[in-house]
Amino acid sequence: MRELESALRDGLVDLALALDDRQIGLLLDYLALIGKWTQVYNLTSVRDPAEMLTHHLLDSLAVIQPLRRQLASLREQAMGATVAANVAQLRLLDVGSGAGLPGVVIAICCPEIAVDCVDTVAKKAAFIRQAAATLRLANLRGLHARVESLTEPYAVISSRAFASLADFTRLSSAALAPHGIWLAMKAKHPADEIADLPSEVQVFHVEQLRVPGLGAERCIVWMRAAAV
Repeated sequence: MRELESALRDGLVDLALALDDRQIGLLLDYLALIGKWTQVYNLTSVRDPAEMLTHHLLDSLAVIQPLRRQLASLREQAMGATVAANVAQLRLLDVGSGAGLPGVVIAICCPEIAVDCVDTVAKKAAFIRQAAATLRLANLRGLHARVESLTEPYAVISSRAFASLADFTRLSSAALAPHGIWLAMKAKHPADEIADLPSEVQVFHVEQLRVPGLGAERCIVWMRAAAV
Protein backbone atom coordinates (compact mmCIF):
# COMPACT_ATOMS: atom_id res chain seq x y z
CA MET A 1 0.00 0.00 0.00
CA ARG A 2 2.87 2.39 0.73
CA GLU A 3 4.29 1.86 -2.75
CA LEU A 4 0.87 2.52 -4.27
CA GLU A 5 0.44 5.66 -2.20
CA SER A 6 3.88 6.92 -3.21
CA ALA A 7 3.16 6.26 -6.89
CA LEU A 8 -0.23 7.98 -6.57
CA ARG A 9 1.30 11.05 -4.93
CA ASP A 10 3.98 11.22 -7.63
CA GLY A 11 1.27 10.99 -10.28
CA LEU A 12 -0.70 13.80 -8.69
CA VAL A 13 2.39 16.01 -8.80
CA ASP A 14 2.82 15.23 -12.50
CA LEU A 15 -0.83 16.12 -13.09
CA ALA A 16 -0.50 19.35 -11.05
CA LEU A 17 -3.48 18.13 -9.04
CA ALA A 18 -3.60 19.04 -5.35
CA LEU A 19 -5.62 16.64 -3.17
CA ASP A 20 -5.65 16.39 0.61
CA ASP A 21 -4.65 13.30 2.57
CA ARG A 22 -8.28 12.27 3.04
CA GLN A 23 -8.92 12.30 -0.71
CA ILE A 24 -5.75 10.34 -1.37
CA GLY A 25 -6.83 7.79 1.22
CA LEU A 26 -10.26 7.53 -0.41
CA LEU A 27 -8.70 6.91 -3.83
CA LEU A 28 -6.57 4.10 -2.42
CA ASP A 29 -9.56 2.62 -0.58
CA TYR A 30 -11.55 2.79 -3.80
CA LEU A 31 -8.80 0.97 -5.67
CA ALA A 32 -8.79 -1.74 -2.99
CA LEU A 33 -12.58 -2.02 -3.24
CA ILE A 34 -12.37 -2.55 -7.01
CA GLY A 35 -9.79 -5.29 -6.43
CA LYS A 36 -11.98 -7.00 -3.84
CA TRP A 37 -15.13 -6.96 -5.96
CA THR A 38 -13.26 -7.98 -9.11
CA GLN A 39 -12.33 -11.29 -7.49
CA VAL A 40 -16.02 -12.20 -7.48
CA TYR A 41 -17.76 -10.01 -10.06
CA ASN A 42 -15.02 -9.42 -12.65
CA LEU A 43 -15.49 -5.64 -12.71
CA THR A 44 -12.26 -5.12 -14.63
CA SER A 45 -9.79 -7.24 -16.57
CA VAL A 46 -6.91 -5.35 -14.95
CA ARG A 47 -6.09 -7.03 -11.64
CA ASP A 48 -2.53 -6.01 -10.75
CA PRO A 49 -2.74 -3.11 -8.22
CA ALA A 50 0.11 -1.14 -9.82
CA GLU A 51 -1.45 -1.52 -13.26
CA MET A 52 -4.87 -0.57 -11.88
CA LEU A 53 -3.32 2.58 -10.44
CA THR A 54 -1.97 3.66 -13.82
CA HIS A 55 -4.65 2.39 -16.21
CA HIS A 56 -7.67 3.23 -14.05
CA LEU A 57 -6.93 5.72 -11.29
CA LEU A 58 -4.36 8.02 -12.90
CA ASP A 59 -6.14 7.74 -16.25
CA SER A 60 -9.31 9.06 -14.60
CA LEU A 61 -7.46 11.64 -12.50
CA ALA A 62 -6.09 13.17 -15.71
CA VAL A 63 -9.57 14.56 -16.49
CA ILE A 64 -10.04 16.46 -13.21
CA GLN A 65 -8.20 19.66 -14.10
CA PRO A 66 -9.74 19.85 -17.60
CA LEU A 67 -13.18 19.26 -16.07
CA ARG A 68 -12.69 22.04 -13.55
CA ARG A 69 -11.67 24.43 -16.31
CA GLN A 70 -14.74 23.60 -18.39
CA LEU A 71 -17.08 23.98 -15.41
CA ALA A 72 -15.57 27.40 -14.67
CA SER A 73 -16.22 28.34 -18.30
CA LEU A 74 -19.80 27.07 -18.05
CA ARG A 75 -20.44 29.29 -15.06
CA GLU A 76 -19.12 32.30 -16.95
CA GLN A 77 -21.26 31.54 -19.99
CA ALA A 78 -24.47 30.92 -18.06
CA MET A 79 -26.66 33.84 -19.03
CA GLY A 80 -30.28 32.92 -18.24
CA ALA A 81 -31.63 32.06 -14.78
CA THR A 82 -32.60 28.53 -15.81
CA VAL A 83 -29.23 27.79 -17.32
CA ALA A 84 -27.44 29.28 -14.35
CA ALA A 85 -29.44 27.08 -11.99
CA ASN A 86 -28.61 23.93 -13.95
CA VAL A 87 -24.92 24.76 -13.98
CA ALA A 88 -24.90 25.81 -10.32
CA GLN A 89 -26.19 22.38 -9.32
CA LEU A 90 -23.00 20.84 -10.79
CA ARG A 91 -24.61 17.54 -11.67
CA LEU A 92 -22.59 15.04 -13.68
CA LEU A 93 -23.78 11.80 -15.26
CA ASP A 94 -21.17 9.11 -15.95
CA VAL A 95 -22.52 6.79 -18.66
CA GLY A 96 -21.64 3.09 -18.79
CA SER A 97 -19.68 3.71 -15.65
CA GLY A 98 -18.69 0.11 -14.94
CA ALA A 99 -16.44 0.17 -11.89
CA GLY A 100 -16.99 3.93 -11.58
CA LEU A 101 -14.32 5.27 -13.87
CA PRO A 102 -14.13 8.22 -14.01
CA GLY A 103 -17.34 8.90 -12.00
CA VAL A 104 -16.17 7.78 -8.56
CA VAL A 105 -12.81 9.52 -9.03
CA ILE A 106 -14.62 12.75 -9.91
CA ALA A 107 -16.87 12.39 -6.85
CA ILE A 108 -13.81 11.99 -4.60
CA CYS A 109 -11.83 14.86 -6.10
CA CYS A 110 -14.75 17.26 -6.62
CA PRO A 111 -17.16 17.03 -3.66
CA GLU A 112 -19.07 20.03 -5.04
CA ILE A 113 -20.24 17.88 -7.99
CA ALA A 114 -23.19 15.49 -7.57
CA VAL A 115 -22.16 12.42 -9.57
CA ASP A 116 -24.57 9.79 -10.88
CA CYS A 117 -23.00 6.66 -12.37
CA VAL A 118 -25.37 4.76 -14.65
CA ASP A 119 -24.92 1.24 -15.95
CA THR A 120 -27.26 -1.36 -17.43
CA VAL A 121 -25.46 -4.14 -15.52
CA ALA A 122 -26.99 -4.52 -12.06
CA LYS A 123 -23.81 -5.71 -10.33
CA LYS A 124 -21.91 -2.65 -11.55
CA ALA A 125 -24.57 -0.25 -10.30
CA ALA A 126 -24.54 -2.16 -7.01
CA PHE A 127 -20.79 -1.69 -6.79
CA ILE A 128 -21.16 2.06 -7.17
CA ARG A 129 -23.73 2.10 -4.37
CA GLN A 130 -21.36 0.06 -2.21
CA ALA A 131 -18.50 2.43 -2.98
CA ALA A 132 -20.67 5.42 -2.04
CA ALA A 133 -21.56 3.78 1.29
CA THR A 134 -18.09 2.43 2.11
CA LEU A 135 -16.28 5.66 1.20
CA ARG A 136 -19.08 7.82 2.64
CA LEU A 137 -19.49 9.83 -0.54
CA ALA A 138 -22.78 11.66 -0.15
CA ASN A 139 -22.38 13.14 -3.65
CA LEU A 140 -22.27 9.73 -5.42
CA ARG A 141 -25.14 7.55 -6.65
CA GLY A 142 -25.26 4.34 -8.64
CA LEU A 143 -28.15 4.00 -11.10
CA HIS A 144 -29.21 0.72 -12.67
CA ALA A 145 -30.87 1.98 -15.85
CA ARG A 146 -30.49 2.57 -19.55
CA VAL A 147 -29.07 6.02 -20.15
CA GLU A 148 -31.72 6.84 -22.76
CA SER A 149 -34.38 6.54 -20.03
CA LEU A 150 -32.85 9.41 -18.02
CA THR A 151 -34.22 12.89 -18.59
CA GLU A 152 -33.12 14.90 -15.53
CA PRO A 153 -30.72 17.65 -16.64
CA TYR A 154 -26.99 17.24 -16.11
CA ALA A 155 -24.42 19.98 -16.70
CA VAL A 156 -21.85 17.37 -17.74
CA ILE A 157 -22.30 13.90 -19.21
CA SER A 158 -19.14 11.80 -19.28
CA SER A 159 -18.07 8.45 -20.69
CA ARG A 160 -14.94 6.34 -20.81
CA ALA A 161 -14.77 3.63 -23.48
CA PHE A 162 -18.57 3.48 -23.57
CA ALA A 163 -19.52 3.75 -27.23
CA SER A 164 -18.89 5.74 -30.39
CA LEU A 165 -19.29 9.50 -30.04
CA ALA A 166 -22.44 9.37 -32.17
CA ASP A 167 -24.07 6.68 -30.02
CA PHE A 168 -22.91 8.30 -26.76
CA THR A 169 -24.41 11.68 -27.59
CA ARG A 170 -27.57 10.23 -29.14
CA LEU A 171 -28.37 7.97 -26.19
CA SER A 172 -27.70 10.64 -23.55
CA SER A 173 -29.03 13.76 -25.30
CA ALA A 174 -32.30 13.86 -23.31
CA ALA A 175 -30.29 14.19 -20.09
CA LEU A 176 -28.07 17.07 -21.21
CA ALA A 177 -28.95 20.38 -19.54
CA PRO A 178 -29.25 23.56 -21.63
CA HIS A 179 -25.69 24.73 -22.29
CA GLY A 180 -24.44 21.41 -20.87
CA ILE A 181 -21.40 19.59 -22.25
CA TRP A 182 -20.32 16.07 -23.11
CA LEU A 183 -16.96 14.73 -21.90
CA ALA A 184 -15.83 11.67 -23.87
CA MET A 185 -12.57 10.00 -22.84
CA LYS A 186 -10.84 8.40 -25.80
CA ALA A 187 -7.46 6.87 -26.63
CA LYS A 188 -6.11 8.32 -29.87
CA HIS A 189 -7.80 11.23 -31.64
CA PRO A 190 -11.10 9.77 -32.95
CA ALA A 191 -11.24 11.62 -36.27
CA ASP A 192 -13.56 9.07 -37.89
CA GLU A 193 -16.01 9.19 -34.98
CA ILE A 194 -16.03 12.98 -35.04
CA ALA A 195 -16.77 12.92 -38.75
CA ASP A 196 -19.76 10.65 -38.09
CA LEU A 197 -21.38 13.01 -35.59
CA PRO A 198 -24.71 14.54 -36.59
CA SER A 199 -24.97 18.27 -37.22
CA GLU A 200 -26.83 18.64 -33.90
CA VAL A 201 -23.60 17.93 -32.01
CA GLN A 202 -20.64 20.32 -32.02
CA VAL A 203 -17.10 19.33 -31.03
CA PHE A 204 -15.61 22.44 -29.48
CA HIS A 205 -12.31 21.05 -28.19
CA VAL A 206 -10.20 17.91 -28.40
CA GLU A 207 -7.85 17.96 -25.44
CA GLN A 208 -4.76 15.80 -25.35
CA LEU A 209 -3.98 14.17 -22.00
CA ARG A 210 -0.76 12.83 -20.57
CA VAL A 211 -1.29 10.08 -18.02
CA PRO A 212 1.71 9.55 -15.70
CA GLY A 213 3.25 6.13 -16.21
CA LEU A 214 1.07 5.31 -19.21
CA GLY A 215 2.84 5.34 -22.53
CA ALA A 216 -0.31 5.58 -24.63
CA GLU A 217 -2.39 8.27 -26.28
CA ARG A 218 -5.33 9.71 -24.37
CA CYS A 219 -7.65 12.61 -25.08
CA ILE A 220 -10.97 14.18 -24.14
CA VAL A 221 -13.47 15.07 -26.83
CA TRP A 222 -15.57 17.98 -25.54
CA MET A 223 -18.95 18.44 -27.21
CA ARG A 224 -22.14 20.46 -26.87
CA ALA A 225 -25.46 20.71 -28.62
CA ALA A 226 -25.05 22.86 -31.73
CA ALA A 227 -26.78 26.21 -31.75
CA VAL A 228 -30.02 26.14 -33.71
